[in-house]
Amino acid sequence: MSLFDALKLERIEVNLFRGRSVDPSVRRIFGGQVIAQALLASYETVETRLCHSLHCYFIRPGDPGIPILFNVDRARDGGSFTTRRVTAIQHGQQIFNLSASFQDPEAGLEHQAPMPVVKTPDEALRPRSDPARPPRKPRPVEIRGLDTFGVRGDIAPRPGTAELWMRANDAIDDDPRAHQVALAYASDLDLLPVTTRPHGVDWRLPNFQPASLDHAMWFHRPVRFSDWHLFSMDSPSASGGRGFVRGQVFSEDGRLVASVAQEGLIRMRAPRVP
Repeated sequence: MSLFDALKLERIEVNLFRGRSVDPSVRRIFGGQVIAQALLASYETVETRLCHSLHCYFIRPGDPGIPILFNVDRARDGGSFTTRRVTAIQHGQQIFNLSASFQDPEAGLEHQAPMPVVKTPDEALRPRSDPARPPRKPRPVEIRGLDTFGVRGDIAPRPGTAELWMRANDAIDDDPRAHQVALAYASDLDLLPVTTRPHGVDWRLPNFQPASLDHAMWFHRPVRFSDWHLFSMDSPSASGGRGFVRGQVFSEDGRLVASVAQEGLIRMRAPRVP
């Protein structure tokens, strides 16, 4: 099953949709999945316009063993913009909410930041693997890193920046909404770990508690996520047990197609005393 097929929703009322976990074997639902499915639920109520921005909060961990209900509030249908609010519910409680804005295509002033000069996808590191662990199912998104941080125990402190290449592992049809949804899923992958790079923190430590808190995304230009995209990230701040990270997403030919920002919990709990 392709990523987009796994994310698909069942309509159970005019503004109410049901989705399921992409991977029921995990302990909690991956945040990017809920972002993508909430955006998809919004699109089920928007006819022609495309999303240009979304803002969301992670409220409770998602339970992969049961369906998620997505309730869409049709906040506004204006002359140029459409606004939707989506609430994701499990066990009778909100686990996540999202606000998204949609716009008809429009010509106007244009500029963009330049794409960083990095290795090509063919020169980058192959998907991460650990020979000491049993083989895992392939990710729905293929990722090729440009350094070895976190691979085979390499956690030496380094600047709070990172670049990686990513694309959907399966073909996506020509619907531009499907490519936005797939990129929204991928936008939460390997983002928060950038905040711990300056500290050399190993995420596998039993006293380390990471969690995405909020997430924002802006779509600047058309996305074709079947192709390689460079995810360039930096973390300008960490404090109060929280880390902040920004990301820019470039197509392989250098177009800035999206920007991302996220704050997450990066809490070091006191070790338990035996």
